[in-house]
Amino acid sequence: MIERIDELLVEVEQFSSSAKEEIEQFRIKFNGKKGVLNDFFEKFKEVPNDQKKDFGQKINSLKQAVAAKLEDLKNASEGQSNIIKDDLTKPAFPLELGTRHPINLVKNRIIEIFRSIGFAIADGPEIEDDWHNFTALNLPEYHPARDMQDTFFIDTNPDTLLRTHTSSVQVRYMEENQPPIRILSPGRVFRNEAISSRSHCIFHQIEGLYIDENVSFADLKQTIQYFTTELFGKSKIRMRPSYFPFTEPSAEVDVYWGLNSETDYRITKGTGWLEIMGCGMVDPAVLKNVNIDADKYSGFAFGMGIERIVMLLYQMSDIRMFFENDVRMLNQFKSL
Repeated sequence: MIERIDELLVEVEQFSSSAKEEIEQFRIKFNGKKGVLNDFFEKFKEVPNDQKKDFGQKINSLKQAVAAKLEDLKNASEGQSNIIKDDLTKPAFPLELGTRHPINLVKNRIIEIFRSIGFAIADGPEIEDDWHNFTALNLPEYHPARDMQDTFFIDTNPDTLLRTHTSSVQVRYMEENQPPIRILSPGRVFRNEAISSRSHCIFHQIEGLYIDENVSFADLKQTIQYFTTELFGKSKIRMRPSYFPFTEPSAEVDVYWGLNSETDYRITKGTGWLEIMGCGMVDPAVLKNVNIDADKYSGFAFGMGIERIVMLLYQMSDIRMFFENDVRMLNQFKSL
């Protein structure tokens, strides 16, 4: 039997595997209840007394060799596992899901509403010239209405500036396209204003333009009515006479917000009404400036500040929060 143990010692020493199934079979063969070691211990009783010492030492040698082999195989297996865990192609930390900015959420919703009634999207440059930003919109040089918009001029060049509204996009579109025209022009605009909780030098606008034959003020009102009902769920609006150089007649649009809570009283100053946009019929002079027949075509335009709409919808009190990239604020919009 000693020769048999010597053969098994060689087998143990030569055994090598990374497969869990083979390692488990090896363990059962030697350390199982019906394994080799238990079998030898059972036969120990039958060994003559003068051979028990040598036989016992051999069994212990085999037992220790099996234990050492199993420990080596276990360590090798864990080492391979660590290599997989330390795979440099995997991310170091769990990736957190981002979220859309509230301005983009509301902008996309506004676009979706107007797209459903046929408006397309038009885009244009943020660095503009005087013609597209002012003159073509019935604001010639030295016109007093230019003072309504404090402008960022570039390199002290009075003809190059950061656009003060996205109406410049509408001018560019009308220069290249003939009616019927039905477009939205969302984007950033810039005005040289002091930064506070209610105003900023950078903000976002979305403006609409519709030009075709026989377009009337009634068409404008119905369009605005549809928009406010879809966005706010409130259908009661009013239009107050106002002035914009590029529309005539012009109006400010208020939506009836209600007086159902203390917050409603605060944001509406106790009136229940909230101003949301300006609008009006496109001035014939603007149509002539872009070579559109003002005798044949008419149209309307409207524009609103997206930040103001966001602040109304989400009851936010400080416009500066939109530009601070505070993750704590942005995380509140993950489910929207």
